[in-house]
Amino acid sequence: MLDIKHLLYFKTVADQRSFTKAAEMLHIAQPAISMTIRRLEEQLDLRLLHRGDRQIGLTDEGERLYQHAQRILQAADDALLEMQEIKGLLKGEVRVGIPSMLGSYYFPPILMAFRHRFPQLNLRVIDGGAGKLQSLLEQGDLDLAVVVDQIPSAGLESETFLREQMMVICPQDHHFARKHAIDPKELFAEELVMFNSGFFHRNVVDRLSAETGIKPNISFETNLIPLIKSIVKQGFAISTLMEMVIRDEPELVARPFSDPVWLDLSIAWRKDGYLSKANRTFVDFVIEHSDANCR
Repeated sequence: MLDIKHLLYFKTVADQRSFTKAAEMLHIAQPAISMTIRRLEEQLDLRLLHRGDRQIGLTDEGERLYQHAQRILQAADDALLEMQEIKGLLKGEVRVGIPSMLGSYYFPPILMAFRHRFPQLNLRVIDGGAGKLQSLLEQGDLDLAVVVDQIPSAGLESETFLREQMMVICPQDHHFARKHAIDPKELFAEELVMFNSGFFHRNVVDRLSAETGIKPNISFETNLIPLIKSIVKQGFAISTLMEMVIRDEPELVARPFSDPVWLDLSIAWRKDGYLSKANRTFVDFVIEHSDANCR
């Protein structure tokens, strides 16, 4: 029978790609962790690690065991948390992943209100692209994440809290400002400033590009929203953002696509994981404070 402690040591070495770093993280001596991995390999009669001079790597067999170890350790954490909550204890931290656009312009008042109502709970907010956040969630590195429903996953459950249009953003003196709606083909003829690949707003543009067969003319790529707005204001390029981003920017204009692009934004968690009371409370709070009512 596999020892869960051995699996923890093995996963930590694999994650850190180093016996020394793994030993530091686990607060044990390096020889002890090396011996444990060696015994695990002997028990399985398999070689799990490539032991190079500079970095540790997983063998094909090690990759398969790593996947099992990840699920087993996450299940053990979930079981411990559930047992603690049965005794009336409440987890003190919510780890939630939020894309930068929503983190900057939609969530701040919600996060502050949640912290005010539940001061005993700590919030740890992770920023990233939709794909990265979904991956971290599926791996158990996040408890919750904001995802776009256009990126489905059989391993997640979710509740929609916001429906927003993706808009074309341009300066007031741009010829698009005189139009009621923008055709994607027109957009792709302009110089564009866009988020990097992997962010849901960039995914929209990539999808429209694939549908039209036209490659967008992307002159700038950045995840810094103030920089995007500055570039658009100065007339160097135009972009696509949610209208909430420019509500306090009178120099900028938002126009919908000719075929409106709607984004259904949801808060998601692992289907096979345990959703703690703290996390369930956060989900309910976000739904309660949704100002769009998923129209």
